[in-house]
Amino acid sequence: MPGLYLAALLFSLAGVALTDARLKLAAWRDPRRTIIAVILGTVFFLIWDAVGIATGVFVKGDSPLLLGIDLAPHLPLEEPVFLIFLSYLALVLHGAAMRLRALRAGRRPVSGQGGESAV
Repeated sequence: MPGLYLAALLFSLAGVALTDARLKLAAWRDPRRTIIAVILGTVFFLIWDAVGIATGVFVKGDSPLLLGIDLAPHLPLEEPVFLIFLSYLALVLHGAAMRLRALRAGRRPVSGQGGESAV
């Protein structure tokens, strides 16, 4: 079923965004820094992919789950979406880890720039 992988990525991205919105772990705490970090992470991994493709390490397999749209040879449309998801997920997980660390240390975590409590 073409597009299923992209749909799964978008569904997962929406789930991470909802978790972030509820707990204010990344984008809902500091949107500007989150956007910059996601862009930098995505660009870094796209460069990594380009090097891997150029050296023959990375090749696109044939999967009926992909849309079949390539942005470059061996670079399907789904790859940048996955890298955006990966970068954003890493930021949300980092925010959750810092929140847990603060809670275990007995401090009240800060959710926003105004200093209000998030718990």
